[in-house]
Amino acid sequence: MSQNNSEKEILTEEEQDFINEQEKVLQSVKMNRVIIPILLGLGVVGYMLYDNWDGKAVAAIEWDLHAFFWIGMAVFLMVLRHIAYAFRLRVLTENFFSWKKSIQLIFIWEFSSAVSPTSVGGSAVALFVLSQEKLGAAKTTALIIYTIVVDSLFFITAIPLMLLVFGGGIVPKLEGLMFGSWTFYVTFILMGLYGAFFFYGLFFNPKNFKTIAIAFTKLPFLKRFQEGAKELGDDIITASQEITQRKWDFHVKAYLSTALAWTTRFLVLNCLIIAFADADVISLDLWTQGELYARLQSLFVILLLLPSPGGAGFAEAVFQNFLVNFNYLSSGVSVIVALIWRLISYYPYLIAGAIIIPWWLRNILIERKNKKQKTEDK
Repeated sequence: MSQNNSEKEILTEEEQDFINEQEKVLQSVKMNRVIIPILLGLGVVGYMLYDNWDGKAVAAIEWDLHAFFWIGMAVFLMVLRHIAYAFRLRVLTENFFSWKKSIQLIFIWEFSSAVSPTSVGGSAVALFVLSQEKLGAAKTTALIIYTIVVDSLFFITAIPLMLLVFGGGIVPKLEGLMFGSWTFYVTFILMGLYGAFFFYGLFFNPKNFKTIAIAFTKLPFLKRFQEGAKELGDDIITASQEITQRKWDFHVKAYLSTALAWTTRFLVLNCLIIAFADADVISLDLWTQGELYARLQSLFVILLLLPSPGGAGFAEAVFQNFLVNFNYLSSGVSVIVALIWRLISYYPYLIAGAIIIPWWLRNILIERKNKKQKTEDK
Protein backbone atom coordinates (compact mmCIF):
# COMPACT_ATOMS: atom_id res chain seq x y z
CA MET A 1 0.00 0.00 0.00
CA SER A 2 2.78 2.45 0.93
CA GLN A 3 4.46 1.78 -2.40
CA ASN A 4 1.25 2.72 -4.29
CA ASN A 5 0.91 5.90 -2.24
CA SER A 6 4.52 6.76 -3.03
CA GLU A 7 3.87 6.31 -6.78
CA LYS A 8 0.82 8.60 -6.56
CA GLU A 9 2.85 11.27 -4.76
CA ILE A 10 5.54 11.08 -7.44
CA LEU A 11 2.90 11.36 -10.16
CA THR A 12 1.35 14.33 -8.37
CA GLU A 13 4.71 16.10 -8.18
CA GLU A 14 5.34 15.43 -11.87
CA GLU A 15 1.91 16.73 -12.76
CA GLN A 16 2.48 19.86 -10.67
CA ASP A 17 5.80 20.53 -12.41
CA PHE A 18 4.09 20.04 -15.76
CA ILE A 19 1.24 22.39 -14.80
CA ASN A 20 3.74 25.08 -13.71
CA GLU A 21 5.65 24.79 -16.98
CA GLN A 22 2.41 24.59 -18.94
CA GLU A 23 1.26 27.90 -17.49
CA LYS A 24 4.49 29.54 -18.62
CA VAL A 25 4.06 28.21 -22.15
CA LEU A 26 0.38 29.17 -22.26
CA GLN A 27 1.45 32.71 -21.38
CA SER A 28 3.22 32.77 -24.75
CA VAL A 29 0.03 31.96 -26.67
CA LYS A 30 -2.19 34.52 -24.97
CA MET A 31 -3.80 36.74 -27.57
CA ASN A 32 -1.80 39.80 -26.51
CA ARG A 33 1.46 37.91 -27.19
CA VAL A 34 0.20 37.21 -30.71
CA ILE A 35 -1.65 40.43 -31.46
CA ILE A 36 1.00 42.86 -30.16
CA PRO A 37 3.73 41.76 -32.65
CA ILE A 38 1.17 41.85 -35.50
CA LEU A 39 -0.06 45.33 -34.54
CA LEU A 40 3.49 46.54 -34.02
CA GLY A 41 4.60 45.29 -37.43
CA LEU A 42 1.51 46.55 -39.26
CA GLY A 43 1.69 49.85 -37.41
CA VAL A 44 5.26 50.45 -38.56
CA VAL A 45 4.35 49.41 -42.12
CA GLY A 46 1.36 51.77 -42.06
CA TYR A 47 3.53 54.65 -40.90
CA MET A 48 6.17 53.88 -43.54
CA LEU A 49 3.51 53.78 -46.26
CA TYR A 50 2.22 57.17 -45.08
CA ASP A 51 5.71 58.65 -44.81
CA ASN A 52 7.06 57.22 -48.08
CA TRP A 53 3.91 57.09 -50.22
CA ASP A 54 4.63 57.28 -53.91
CA GLY A 55 1.34 56.88 -55.73
CA LYS A 56 2.88 56.69 -59.20
CA ALA A 57 5.42 54.02 -58.21
CA VAL A 58 2.82 51.92 -56.41
CA ALA A 59 0.37 52.25 -59.31
CA ALA A 60 3.13 51.17 -61.68
CA ILE A 61 3.58 47.81 -59.91
CA GLU A 62 2.80 45.06 -62.37
CA TRP A 63 0.86 42.27 -60.66
CA ASP A 64 1.56 39.95 -63.54
CA LEU A 65 2.66 36.34 -64.00
CA HIS A 66 6.30 37.32 -63.31
CA ALA A 67 5.44 38.83 -59.91
CA PHE A 68 3.15 35.99 -58.83
CA PHE A 69 5.65 33.35 -59.97
CA TRP A 70 8.41 34.78 -57.79
CA ILE A 71 6.06 35.32 -54.84
CA GLY A 72 5.08 31.67 -55.26
CA MET A 73 8.77 30.73 -55.27
CA ALA A 74 9.20 32.66 -52.02
CA VAL A 75 6.34 30.69 -50.43
CA PHE A 76 7.81 27.42 -51.73
CA LEU A 77 11.18 28.28 -50.16
CA MET A 78 9.49 28.97 -46.82
CA VAL A 79 7.92 25.51 -46.97
CA LEU A 80 11.30 24.02 -47.89
CA ARG A 81 12.89 25.83 -44.95
CA HIS A 82 10.34 24.32 -42.58
CA ILE A 83 11.00 20.85 -43.98
CA ALA A 84 14.76 21.38 -43.60
CA TYR A 85 14.30 22.21 -39.91
CA ALA A 86 12.04 19.16 -39.49
CA PHE A 87 14.72 17.02 -41.14
CA ARG A 88 17.34 18.48 -38.78
CA LEU A 89 15.13 17.63 -35.81
CA ARG A 90 14.88 14.04 -37.03
CA VAL A 91 18.67 13.90 -37.50
CA LEU A 92 19.39 15.31 -34.05
CA THR A 93 16.94 12.90 -32.39
CA GLU A 94 18.03 9.92 -34.52
CA ASN A 95 14.57 9.72 -36.11
CA PHE A 96 12.85 9.60 -32.71
CA PHE A 97 10.07 11.77 -34.13
CA SER A 98 8.01 11.01 -37.23
CA TRP A 99 7.94 13.51 -40.09
CA LYS A 100 4.47 14.64 -39.03
CA LYS A 101 5.52 15.17 -35.41
CA SER A 102 8.73 16.95 -36.46
CA ILE A 103 6.84 19.37 -38.69
CA GLN A 104 4.40 20.06 -35.84
CA LEU A 105 7.19 20.66 -33.32
CA ILE A 106 8.98 23.06 -35.67
CA PHE A 107 5.79 25.13 -35.86
CA ILE A 108 5.87 25.40 -32.05
CA TRP A 109 9.60 26.19 -32.04
CA GLU A 110 9.19 28.91 -34.69
CA PHE A 111 6.21 30.37 -32.86
CA SER A 112 8.23 30.65 -29.66
CA SER A 113 10.91 32.51 -31.64
CA ALA A 114 8.26 34.77 -33.18
CA VAL A 115 7.00 35.93 -29.77
CA SER A 116 10.49 36.32 -28.27
CA PRO A 117 12.99 39.11 -28.97
CA THR A 118 15.22 38.16 -31.92
CA SER A 119 18.27 38.29 -29.66
CA VAL A 120 16.71 35.74 -27.27
CA GLY A 121 15.14 33.17 -29.59
CA GLY A 122 12.70 30.41 -28.62
CA SER A 123 14.96 27.82 -26.98
CA ALA A 124 13.23 27.95 -23.58
CA VAL A 125 9.84 26.92 -24.96
CA ALA A 126 11.50 24.40 -27.28
CA LEU A 127 13.24 22.83 -24.28
CA PHE A 128 9.92 22.41 -22.44
CA VAL A 129 8.13 21.04 -25.52
CA LEU A 130 10.80 18.45 -26.31
CA SER A 131 11.03 17.40 -22.65
CA GLN A 132 7.34 16.45 -22.76
CA GLU A 133 7.78 14.24 -25.83
CA LYS A 134 9.57 11.39 -24.01
CA LEU A 135 12.84 12.24 -25.73
CA GLY A 136 14.88 12.02 -22.54
CA ALA A 137 16.54 14.81 -20.56
CA ALA A 138 20.06 14.20 -21.90
CA LYS A 139 18.98 14.11 -25.55
CA THR A 140 16.76 17.18 -25.13
CA THR A 141 19.55 19.23 -23.51
CA ALA A 142 22.05 18.08 -26.13
CA LEU A 143 19.69 18.96 -28.98
CA ILE A 144 19.01 22.52 -27.79
CA ILE A 145 22.69 23.31 -27.15
CA TYR A 146 23.84 21.64 -30.35
CA THR A 147 21.42 23.74 -32.44
CA ILE A 148 22.98 26.88 -30.92
CA VAL A 149 26.42 25.65 -31.98
CA VAL A 150 25.47 24.54 -35.49
CA ASP A 151 23.48 27.75 -36.19
CA SER A 152 26.45 29.85 -35.09
CA LEU A 153 28.80 27.67 -37.13
CA PHE A 154 26.79 28.35 -40.29
CA PHE A 155 27.20 32.12 -39.93
CA ILE A 156 30.81 31.92 -38.77
CA THR A 157 31.74 29.95 -41.89
CA ALA A 158 29.43 31.64 -44.43
CA ILE A 159 29.97 35.35 -43.62
CA PRO A 160 33.81 35.41 -44.02
CA LEU A 161 33.50 33.44 -47.26
CA MET A 162 31.02 35.96 -48.68
CA LEU A 163 33.16 38.90 -47.56
CA LEU A 164 36.10 37.27 -49.32
CA VAL A 165 34.15 36.76 -52.55
CA PHE A 166 32.04 39.94 -52.73
CA GLY A 167 33.96 42.37 -50.49
CA GLY A 168 32.85 44.74 -47.74
CA GLY A 169 30.13 46.20 -49.97
CA ILE A 170 27.75 43.47 -48.83
CA VAL A 171 27.53 45.06 -45.37
CA PRO A 172 24.32 47.19 -45.27
CA LYS A 173 24.63 50.88 -44.51
CA LEU A 174 21.23 51.67 -43.05
CA GLU A 175 20.67 55.40 -43.38
CA GLY A 176 18.53 57.16 -40.80
CA LEU A 177 18.52 54.18 -38.45
CA MET A 178 20.60 53.43 -35.36
CA PHE A 179 21.91 50.31 -37.11
CA GLY A 180 24.84 50.35 -39.49
CA SER A 181 28.08 48.72 -40.53
CA TRP A 182 29.48 48.87 -37.00
CA THR A 183 26.44 46.90 -35.76
CA PHE A 184 27.18 44.14 -38.26
CA TYR A 185 30.82 43.73 -37.22
CA VAL A 186 30.12 43.94 -33.48
CA THR A 187 27.28 41.41 -33.73
CA PHE A 188 29.32 39.05 -35.90
CA ILE A 189 32.29 39.14 -33.51
CA LEU A 190 30.00 38.48 -30.52
CA MET A 191 28.32 35.66 -32.44
CA GLY A 192 31.72 34.16 -33.25
CA LEU A 193 32.88 34.31 -29.63
CA TYR A 194 29.58 32.92 -28.39
CA GLY A 195 29.58 30.05 -30.89
CA ALA A 196 33.26 29.26 -30.34
CA PHE A 197 32.78 29.16 -26.56
CA PHE A 198 29.89 26.70 -26.85
CA PHE A 199 31.80 24.66 -29.44
CA TYR A 200 34.77 24.45 -27.06
CA GLY A 201 32.53 23.34 -24.19
CA LEU A 202 30.60 20.83 -26.26
CA PHE A 203 33.51 19.14 -28.04
CA PHE A 204 36.67 19.81 -26.04
CA ASN A 205 36.37 20.63 -22.34
CA PRO A 206 32.85 20.90 -20.87
CA LYS A 207 34.13 21.03 -17.26
CA ASN A 208 36.40 23.97 -18.06
CA PHE A 209 33.45 25.63 -19.84
CA LYS A 210 31.49 25.44 -16.58
CA THR A 211 34.43 26.85 -14.58
CA ILE A 212 34.81 29.80 -16.97
CA ALA A 213 31.05 30.48 -17.08
CA ILE A 214 30.86 30.59 -13.27
CA ALA A 215 33.99 32.76 -13.10
CA PHE A 216 32.33 35.39 -15.32
CA THR A 217 29.37 35.59 -12.94
CA LYS A 218 31.67 36.56 -10.08
CA LEU A 219 31.75 40.04 -11.58
CA PRO A 220 29.52 42.34 -9.46
CA PHE A 221 26.99 43.09 -12.21
CA LEU A 222 26.70 39.41 -13.23
CA LYS A 223 26.31 37.79 -9.80
CA ARG A 224 22.57 37.28 -10.25
CA PHE A 225 23.34 34.93 -13.17
CA GLN A 226 25.59 32.63 -11.11
CA GLU A 227 22.96 29.92 -10.55
CA GLY A 228 22.07 29.99 -14.23
CA ALA A 229 25.76 29.65 -15.15
CA LYS A 230 26.04 26.54 -12.96
CA GLU A 231 22.99 25.01 -14.63
CA LEU A 232 24.35 25.87 -18.07
CA GLY A 233 27.68 24.26 -17.17
CA ASP A 234 25.91 21.08 -16.07
CA ASP A 235 23.86 21.10 -19.29
CA ILE A 236 27.01 21.44 -21.40
CA ILE A 237 28.61 18.48 -19.60
CA THR A 238 25.46 16.40 -20.23
CA ALA A 239 25.22 17.54 -23.86
CA SER A 240 28.91 16.85 -24.49
CA GLN A 241 28.56 13.26 -23.29
CA GLU A 242 25.65 12.80 -25.70
CA ILE A 243 26.98 14.65 -28.79
CA THR A 244 30.60 13.42 -28.79
CA GLN A 245 29.34 9.86 -29.15
CA ARG A 246 27.78 10.64 -32.54
CA LYS A 247 29.48 9.65 -35.80
CA TRP A 248 30.78 12.16 -38.36
CA ASP A 249 27.81 11.73 -40.73
CA PHE A 250 25.50 12.94 -37.94
CA HIS A 251 27.36 16.29 -37.84
CA VAL A 252 27.45 16.55 -41.63
CA LYS A 253 23.67 16.03 -41.91
CA ALA A 254 23.03 18.48 -39.06
CA TYR A 255 25.18 21.19 -40.69
CA LEU A 256 23.78 20.69 -44.20
CA SER A 257 20.15 20.77 -43.01
CA THR A 258 20.96 23.91 -41.00
CA ALA A 259 22.63 25.51 -44.03
CA LEU A 260 19.62 24.66 -46.21
CA ALA A 261 17.18 26.13 -43.68
CA TRP A 262 19.10 29.41 -43.38
CA THR A 263 19.86 29.65 -47.10
CA THR A 264 16.23 29.26 -48.10
CA ARG A 265 15.30 31.91 -45.53
CA PHE A 266 17.46 34.49 -47.31
CA LEU A 267 16.54 33.31 -50.81
CA VAL A 268 12.91 34.14 -49.96
CA LEU A 269 13.99 37.79 -49.99
CA ASN A 270 15.86 37.32 -53.27
CA CYS A 271 12.62 36.06 -54.83
CA LEU A 272 10.55 38.99 -53.55
CA ILE A 273 13.07 41.54 -54.82
CA ILE A 274 13.12 39.83 -58.24
CA ALA A 275 9.30 39.91 -58.26
CA PHE A 276 9.09 43.69 -57.96
CA ALA A 277 12.40 45.18 -59.14
CA ASP A 278 12.95 46.29 -62.72
CA ALA A 279 15.06 44.00 -64.89
CA ASP A 280 17.64 46.76 -65.40
CA VAL A 281 18.04 47.08 -61.60
CA ILE A 282 18.40 43.44 -60.64
CA SER A 283 19.70 40.72 -62.96
CA LEU A 284 19.05 37.00 -62.61
CA ASP A 285 22.66 36.04 -63.25
CA LEU A 286 24.41 33.98 -60.57
CA TRP A 287 26.89 36.69 -59.52
CA THR A 288 24.22 39.37 -59.01
CA GLN A 289 21.95 37.02 -57.07
CA GLY A 290 24.90 35.73 -55.05
CA GLU A 291 25.87 39.27 -54.07
CA LEU A 292 22.25 40.08 -53.19
CA TYR A 293 22.06 36.92 -51.07
CA ALA A 294 25.29 37.93 -49.29
CA ARG A 295 23.84 41.37 -48.52
CA LEU A 296 20.65 39.82 -47.16
CA GLN A 297 22.54 37.41 -44.91
CA SER A 298 24.64 40.31 -43.62
CA LEU A 299 21.42 42.22 -42.98
CA PHE A 300 20.14 39.36 -40.83
CA VAL A 301 23.23 39.58 -38.63
CA ILE A 302 22.13 43.12 -37.79
CA LEU A 303 18.54 41.95 -37.22
CA LEU A 304 19.79 39.60 -34.47
CA LEU A 305 20.05 42.60 -32.14
CA LEU A 306 16.41 43.61 -32.50
CA PRO A 307 14.64 43.88 -29.11
CA SER A 308 10.99 43.39 -30.14
CA PRO A 309 9.17 40.02 -30.42
CA GLY A 310 10.38 38.41 -33.64
CA GLY A 311 11.87 41.79 -34.59
CA ALA A 312 8.32 43.08 -35.23
CA GLY A 313 8.33 46.68 -36.45
CA PHE A 314 12.11 46.93 -36.56
CA ALA A 315 12.56 44.18 -39.16
CA GLU A 316 10.12 45.83 -41.59
CA ALA A 317 11.85 49.21 -41.20
CA VAL A 318 15.36 47.80 -41.57
CA PHE A 319 14.44 45.74 -44.65
CA GLN A 320 12.67 48.67 -46.30
CA ASN A 321 15.69 50.88 -45.65
CA PHE A 322 17.95 48.16 -47.08
CA LEU A 323 15.94 47.96 -50.34
CA VAL A 324 16.03 51.73 -50.84
CA ASN A 325 19.68 52.05 -49.79
CA PHE A 326 20.82 49.62 -52.49
CA ASN A 327 18.42 51.17 -55.06
CA TYR A 328 16.54 47.92 -55.60
CA LEU A 329 13.11 49.52 -55.16
CA SER A 330 11.55 52.92 -54.56
CA SER A 331 10.47 53.85 -51.03
CA GLY A 332 6.78 53.23 -51.57
CA VAL A 333 7.17 49.87 -53.30
CA SER A 334 9.83 48.70 -50.82
CA VAL A 335 7.34 49.07 -47.94
CA ILE A 336 4.86 46.80 -49.74
CA VAL A 337 7.60 44.21 -50.37
CA ALA A 338 8.60 44.37 -46.69
CA LEU A 339 4.97 43.69 -45.73
CA ILE A 340 4.69 40.74 -48.14
CA TRP A 341 7.92 39.32 -46.70
CA ARG A 342 6.53 39.36 -43.17
CA LEU A 343 3.16 38.00 -44.33
CA ILE A 344 5.00 35.02 -45.80
CA SER A 345 7.69 34.39 -43.20
CA TYR A 346 6.48 35.71 -39.82
CA TYR A 347 2.73 36.10 -39.31
CA PRO A 348 1.87 32.49 -40.38
CA TYR A 349 3.98 31.14 -37.49
CA LEU A 350 2.24 33.43 -35.02
CA ILE A 351 -1.18 32.17 -36.11
CA ALA A 352 -0.17 28.50 -36.49
CA GLY A 353 1.57 28.44 -33.10
CA ALA A 354 -1.43 29.98 -31.33
CA ILE A 355 -3.56 27.13 -32.73
CA ILE A 356 -1.12 24.22 -32.37
CA ILE A 357 0.29 24.84 -28.86
CA PRO A 358 -3.02 24.63 -26.90
CA TRP A 359 -3.96 21.52 -28.92
CA TRP A 360 -0.55 19.98 -28.22
CA LEU A 361 -0.80 20.73 -24.48
CA ARG A 362 -4.28 19.25 -24.34
CA ASN A 363 -3.02 16.00 -25.90
CA ILE A 364 -0.15 15.83 -23.38
CA LEU A 365 -2.59 16.33 -20.50
CA ILE A 366 -4.90 13.59 -21.82
CA GLU A 367 -1.94 11.25 -22.14
CA ARG A 368 -0.85 11.96 -18.57
CA LYS A 369 -4.35 11.46 -17.19
CA ASN A 370 -4.54 8.10 -18.97
CA LYS A 371 -1.18 7.15 -17.50
CA LYS A 372 -2.32 8.14 -14.02
CA GLN A 373 -5.55 6.17 -14.40
CA LYS A 374 -3.65 3.04 -15.45
CA THR A 375 -1.31 3.40 -12.46
CA GLU A 376 -4.21 3.79 -10.02
CA ASP A 377 -5.99 0.76 -11.50
CA LYS A 378 -3.01 -1.50 -10.81
